[in-house]
Amino acid sequence: MIKEEVKERKIYFEKIKPFLGNNLVKIITGQRRVGKSYFMLFLKNTLERKNPSENFIYLNKESHQFDEIVTYEDLINFVLKKSKKDKKNFVFIDEIQEIKYFEKAIRDLILKENFEVFCTGSNASLLSGELATLLAGRYIEIRIHPLSYPEFLDFHNLQLGKNSFQKYLRFGGMPFLIHLPLKEEIVFDYLSNIYDSIVLKDVISVRKIRNVNFLERLLYYLAENVGNIFSAKKIADFLKSQKVSISVNTVSDYLSFLESAFIINKAKRISISGKKIFEINEKYFFEDIGIRNSITGFNLFSISGILENVVYNHLVIAGYKVFVGKQNGYEVDFVAEKRGERLYVQVCYLLSDKDVVEREFGNLKKIKDNYPKVVLSLDDFYPGNIEGIRHENLMEFLATLEK
Repeated sequence: MIKEEVKERKIYFEKIKPFLGNNLVKIITGQRRVGKSYFMLFLKNTLERKNPSENFIYLNKESHQFDEIVTYEDLINFVLKKSKKDKKNFVFIDEIQEIKYFEKAIRDLILKENFEVFCTGSNASLLSGELATLLAGRYIEIRIHPLSYPEFLDFHNLQLGKNSFQKYLRFGGMPFLIHLPLKEEIVFDYLSNIYDSIVLKDVISVRKIRNVNFLERLLYYLAENVGNIFSAKKIADFLKSQKVSISVNTVSDYLSFLESAFIINKAKRISISGKKIFEINEKYFFEDIGIRNSITGFNLFSISGILENVVYNHLVIAGYKVFVGKQNGYEVDFVAEKRGERLYVQVCYLLSDKDVVEREFGNLKKIKDNYPKVVLSLDDFYPGNIEGIRHENLMEFLATLEK
């Protein structure tokens, strides 16, 4: 059990708080090392303070202490042995996907009136297939992400400003970085180890992948082209030009495997006027920009894609569903939707001349609805609104948007 102080991650606690105290299973998902275990420990500590007389059961499948818990029968026996009939039993299971047929154990436990179950998992397939069938309507998912920029400032005791923002763009938001000097050789070595662990445990091992070389090439390609629109066919054609023969279906499968492991996220294209979702030509963004940078290195040649990536991640953390907008041959970087409302977002590095200004504001001018529209850049100064489209400093937008 972790003894050190655990930082609260308020945005996720606010999401889960309405569901505390009922019989829904709370499933906390996200990329490895993103803070799921610490968040669950924070929940455990919070509930223990509020319910000191109740019973708390904890197991972590990444600890050798629980190696003997392999199947759902083992899990049920362990929990029942630790449970108390005359008390409410709060059960916390870390990395539950390591237990075979775990969903059967969860179903069994939630049928008992005095059990409330929390678990974490590092693969999106956790919520598909058998689990979805057995627990339909009986669970709530809370997705944990790397630190947003405001969290990064809080965790590292930094002030809003160019220096801290450059650190965030370079190193990303993995929470453990608070224990390391923010130096490139140290941080990227740590992030490369996380990357290797995710690829090995949650992709290669889970999916029984044999063509590891292609998987690594694909990830490098995605990192090099972050923010660009492409399809599985385009990737297959590019690799073919590099004397690597891979089918479109294989590319599609590997992309889905990487999504399931929470390494990358897909932003589909949507028709701005008709809400039609296109099935090809999407953008892929890395869950943590630091891991992306550890693959290709950090340089200004990629700054536009890096900025798009952090804006995409922040919109998702703030609760938006995020798409790439398409309409009559022009595109908008992001169409963000939440609670029936929309926000249109264009992202660029600098509004360096009139042509750039026209390009970034021009596509938004063509949208005739009344939803808010914003152009984000790193310019320190720029005249306010143009025809109702506001301009904001990108760094300040990331620092204030989160709700």
